[in-house]
Amino acid sequence: MRKSRFDELVAEAEAVSVDGWDFSWLDGRATEARPSWGYQRLLGAQLARVEAALDLETGGGEVLDGCPSLPPLMVATESWPPNIARAAARLRPRGADIVATAGFPFRDNVFDLVASRHPVTTDWREIARVLQPGGTYFSQQVGPASVFELIEFFLGPQPEEARNSRHPDRAVREAEAAGLEVTDLRFESLRTEFSDIGAVVYFLRKVIWMVPGFTVDQYRDKLRELHEKIERDGPFAARTTRFLIEARKP
Repeated sequence: MRKSRFDELVAEAEAVSVDGWDFSWLDGRATEARPSWGYQRLLGAQLARVEAALDLETGGGEVLDGCPSLPPLMVATESWPPNIARAAARLRPRGADIVATAGFPFRDNVFDLVASRHPVTTDWREIARVLQPGGTYFSQQVGPASVFELIEFFLGPQPEEARNSRHPDRAVREAEAAGLEVTDLRFESLRTEFSDIGAVVYFLRKVIWMVPGFTVDQYRDKLRELHEKIERDGPFAARTTRFLIEARKP
């Protein structure tokens, strides 16, 4: 018996690897508007001006590897084993060191630049500790209530605390409490669309903190409901929020 379109899309998205931080599998199936500032380009300019840099939660090293040049001392951290192997394959040939950790096993005042794109959490005090005086933290982060239309479709209404847990104003307060001076802060609200249910499954498998513990079996009924909605009404739209923050150690 031939599978339904729903079953085919879900099975395809379940089978594909979600290692690394490359979202090219979603090409033609989902779209996400990008912030106007161009994080990778700005990061490349920052890296060209320093001698020692640290990239936190580098994923598979995709963003860092896209920068034209790396400083003499370039360290990247990653804690998820499949990503560690991918980052090492990409970045070690370029002279970068890969450290398998979610922490900060580094001396005080080591780095001119600490960077991170979409960190799960930001340990401002540790960042301040490892920065050299005059050094910079540079990061693009997920903002408040990002893609909450999708999250709440599966989990129901979320408390206000969860909606605002990634607010840029909170990041500024925490940076300043750690002794850093915020020198740049930008925020944008952008549009994301999922064109089929396979894209949703892939996204939730890859971005594991969106719907914690997500599995197709657990959410099959909701997935089918969303599939029917997309088939009937067109792409499922959500609001993505991003902010760019730059902070300097005096």
